Amino acid sequence: MIQTNVNDAMGNVQRSIKRSLDITFSFVGLVVAAPLYLIIALIMKMQDNGTVFFKQERIGYKGRPFTIYKFRTMSSVVEENGPQLIANCNKIGSTKFERFLRNHHLDELPQLWNVLRGDMSFVGPRPERKYFIDQIMQHTDRYPIIYKMRPGVTSQATLYNGYTDTMEKMLNRLEMDIYYLEHRTLWLDAKIVAKTFISIVSGKKF
Repeated sequence: MIQTNVNDAMGNVQRSIKRSLDITFSFVGLVVAAPLYLIIALIMKMQDNGTVFFKQERIGYKGRPFTIYKFRTMSSVVEENGPQLIANCNKIGSTKFERFLRNHHLDELPQLWNVLRGDMSFVGPRPERKYFIDQIMQHTDRYPIIYKMRPGVTSQATLYNGYTDTMEKMLNRLEMDIYYLEHRTLWLDAKIVAKTFISIVSGKKF
């Protein structure tokens, strides 16, 4: 039996405010960042190293699939032998500019569109592919608990658990995401966003 008896600490009012803030700040972000989007797209086009955007199906809120958007920072050949937990863009023909985007998390900027659409929130569990969810479910039946939340651009697990390049880290991330569900508030979200911003500006790897 799937263990889903976990309470969401965020009530209806806070969830409505959270969604309103997501819509407002993602829209403003898209408008303000439009020149940066254009510059990044032009540079990537000039490099002629592949498409500008990366699209991939992930599983999100209520277990529904959606398409996540990023700036492409790696070649498609990285998964010729099957899905990889973490693709190391230093080893797959990425340009210096593409590595810069990934190392500074600027490749995540197009996810503002996912937030505006309602696929994602600014704060929530990072969305995963069904391929890896199926693997996680071989170790625990608790993964569906996080379907109670919209996936996020950032999260506590992202800040403190880093990129999930092993199954152990994926299971740790899941427990941290469930803990977030049980304790989340708008104030906690604000702190996570602030810490993420500081980490990016300071160049901290996570």
